[in-house]
Amino acid sequence: MILEWTIRKKRGNYRPMLEYSISLEPFERNLAVPQVVLESSIPRPPQGWTNHCHPGHAERAGLPCETYRLHTPSHKQGKLSDSLRLPWREDGEYPEVETSFRLLREHFEIVLKNTYDSQPLEQSGRLELSGETRRHVATGVAAQRFLQAVGL
Repeated sequence: MILEWTIRKKRGNYRPMLEYSISLEPFERNLAVPQVVLESSIPRPPQGWTNHCHPGHAERAGLPCETYRLHTPSHKQGKLSDSLRLPWREDGEYPEVETSFRLLREHFEIVLKNTYDSQPLEQSGRLELSGETRRHVATGVAAQRFLQAVGL
């Protein structure tokens, strides 16, 4: 799994945007690794539908932030990209982003190891009539063949 992210913020009262992408490597996709879903610690700002936050409003007024849910891509698609709006912060520091992505990776690695441990398997078999059944029907089958051979 390759996880890349960037946080960008315009000058002023704009909230930063976290853009990230997660790509599964071919061997991970071939194992059909299930998705991992994680409640992150990445803050989701109150009134996050707006791309800005003025002084004294929303998170800058002390309103609490919720958090985002993260997940790995489906093995069928193998990739996902998303953008998350982050709360405005004076210091511009968002340590929760790396912490949450590290936790997502750790959970994914556990699932990957468990998936890999499911060994390949190939089984086949063949059954025929038992000797008892063959003996039981042999007399009737032989008689029928004999009668068909003589035209009766």
